[in-house]
Amino acid sequence: MLGMIGLLAGLALLIWLALRDVNIIFASVICSLVVIATNALPLAESLTQAYTFGDLGAFTFAGRFFLLFAAGAVFGKVMGESHAATAIAMALVRRLGAHRALWITVLACALLTYGGVVVFVVIFAMYPLGLRLLKEADIPKRLFCGALALGAGTFTLTALPGTPSIHNVIPTLTLGTDLFAAPLLGLFGGTIMFVLGMAYLERERVKAQAAGERFEPGPRDVIPDLDEVAHDLPHWALALLPLVLVIGTILAPRLATMLGVGADVPLIAFASGQPILWPAIALILGSVVALGLFPAVRRRPLGVLGEGTQDAILPLMATSAVIGFGGVVVQTAGFASFTQFMLGADVPPLLSMFGAISTVSGITGSASGGLQIFMATLAEPYLALGIEPQELHRLVAMASGGFDSLPHCGAVIAMLTVTGLTHKQAYKDVGMVTVVVPVVATLATIALAMAT
Repeated sequence: MLGMIGLLAGLALLIWLALRDVNIIFASVICSLVVIATNALPLAESLTQAYTFGDLGAFTFAGRFFLLFAAGAVFGKVMGESHAATAIAMALVRRLGAHRALWITVLACALLTYGGVVVFVVIFAMYPLGLRLLKEADIPKRLFCGALALGAGTFTLTALPGTPSIHNVIPTLTLGTDLFAAPLLGLFGGTIMFVLGMAYLERERVKAQAAGERFEPGPRDVIPDLDEVAHDLPHWALALLPLVLVIGTILAPRLATMLGVGADVPLIAFASGQPILWPAIALILGSVVALGLFPAVRRRPLGVLGEGTQDAILPLMATSAVIGFGGVVVQTAGFASFTQFMLGADVPPLLSMFGAISTVSGITGSASGGLQIFMATLAEPYLALGIEPQELHRLVAMASGGFDSLPHCGAVIAMLTVTGLTHKQAYKDVGMVTVVVPVVATLATIALAMAT
């Protein structure tokens, strides 16, 4: 009983510390110690193995995914510094109008993240332009947070087939699937996330306008002059080329196989066997092409690449830290009891899977962390229950992107820090589009999978 209380206390403390803007790496260590003490786990082994270098350790995860994080951050930095991201957003402005700032934000973020840009980088890249759009449209900043979260942190990360996100890569390592697993289920669930999320944001925009709620810049906000930026913008079609190249490179091995090119071709065999390295190579290739295309980054290419690599460290370590906390949690008797309960529950296996991954992602505050733990501890038992690998890949990825976005989520904390808002001001909208909407979409997709 004490162990289970300690497990719940550790999770509650992690959320409490996150809500008070305590560094998530420090918080994860403190909460891990709470779980270790209350569950009588060996201190040295828990900290040096379970938390750090074990199969689910923080640094094991960081080492495995460093190249993908770094390549994504570099690509995002190049796209931002070259003004290519701004050019894409401005093209949307011309076609949709500044008053549709929320639509522009969601679509631009979705395009960038589906192209492989890390969520944290998208937040930094989109915020300056978003401020200008919000001012012109007189939309509250809290709704911009919701639009950022919907476009960068939902359907493009977990649902849409082919996305190079870590959430889509992790299942391939255990299941032997590729990034396009169960494409129809992914498209179905992704569409629901987009439609419901936009419906909520538009309803809130109309309510805010009727209530007289207006845009209010924060004390640190610097709103760029679009006239000053416009002269240095590449053409939107040119700005799209690196994104198209990244997606096309990731897609190429699958297309080649569909066209009858055998897996014995060395490059195709390499790409198919490297679910982490191949997307990273695609992102690096896109970055190199962008450096060649855009004069703004050609002036200091090494500096931009170095800064992009540096940008990867914080999100990688923040994600790794909560995974380390999860690595300690899975050593406890309480977690073992939970897994046995979920596997033995008298419910369809897909619903049991949804409950299991949702709980694990909620504990870690990270979809990627939850997926890492689920794949290491629960994937094989659920395959044994009869779930097809393709279905399990897509549905577990989608389900991981629901309760991961509780208040202690690293991406949520980073976004609120960048925008200068508090959980009290903005989390209601963020929680609706990143928790409620994905959960509804995933359950609807599970229902479709069970019916077919």
